[in-house]
Amino acid sequence: MSSPSRLPPKGDLETTEVLRACNGANRHLAELKGRAATIPNEGILIDTLPLQEARDSLAIENIVTTQDDLFQAELFQDSTISPAAKEIRRYARALDEAFVQVRETRLIRSKDIQRINAILTGNDAGFRRTPGTTLKDSGGRIVYTPPQHPDEIIDLMGNLVTFINDDSMCNWDPLVKMAVIHHQFESIHPFYDGNGRTGRLLNILYLVAKQHLEIPVLYLSRAIIQTKNDYYRLLQSVRDDGNWQPWLIYILQAVEETSQSTLRTVESIQTLMLATKHRMRNELGKVYSQDLINNIFRHPYTKIAFVQSELGVSRPTATRYAELLVQHDFLEKQRFGRSNYYINSPLVRLLVAAGGGE
Repeated sequence: MSSPSRLPPKGDLETTEVLRACNGANRHLAELKGRAATIPNEGILIDTLPLQEARDSLAIENIVTTQDDLFQAELFQDSTISPAAKEIRRYARALDEAFVQVRETRLIRSKDIQRINAILTGNDAGFRRTPGTTLKDSGGRIVYTPPQHPDEIIDLMGNLVTFINDDSMCNWDPLVKMAVIHHQFESIHPFYDGNGRTGRLLNILYLVAKQHLEIPVLYLSRAIIQTKNDYYRLLQSVRDDGNWQPWLIYILQAVEETSQSTLRTVESIQTLMLATKHRMRNELGKVYSQDLINNIFRHPYTKIAFVQSELGVSRPTATRYAELLVQHDFLEKQRFGRSNYYINSPLVRLLVAAGGGE
């Protein structure tokens, strides 16, 4: 169980079996990318699909969230929401900030990775500088000791960042590289806390950087949590035996399966939006607008301030719109403390079902 070596790994990892799995993953990922581009406002997907990813990513680390935690996270102040909802808010903020930067530069820098971790954990301690970090199994036994010396961590992270951004280091398919990057990051384990969440966000950001996706809509956390034992076993197998092929195929199959399930979710959102659009146009007449449709699909739980801001209307007008949507059963009205919020229940049911939730 030695410390990770600098990248790239020795040998050609793209075996016949790996390339076969890679072809299937790339085909379905390209289909998802194309379908996601047909949604009229990309914010609808960016602001909804990551909620389930955040929930599953937190669940891997045994942080349990409810439906209300998911959708209330952006509505209210930190002082009024649950600790789990605060974690969801941090995850969404980290993804949003990093996505904007990565799409603009097509780079993932060391400072970007540290910023992601700082947002996720609420702590800007940066890379580990003190020894003692070990990884244990469910029985409390040490199964892996990551690099301990800060100089080694900095060196390995510098090498990893170069590997992420410099395609001249090797010409492997980006999906194969993503699997290698994820393994290396988790093996370096560079932070005191939040390594898992940070590493899982890096997966999707890398695909955006390499233009395999234009918006961050592929999330592997659900696939990982459903096969958690395999995930940790195969991670460790590479560390112990240098056995890359099973790990690579595991990640590539997860990409293929997740692309297919996410595609079905995107198609369901499109179908629901179209049905809502036709009914709203027929029942609400002049109140109908594409901006109003976008608002109630971008925010599964919305509030008057969101409607006011995104439609550019006064608060009384925004309130009238929201109440009309309630009267015509487009939204359900709920109260939280002294504030009202409005739920797009069909969309919430769709998202929760897609995420395997309650």
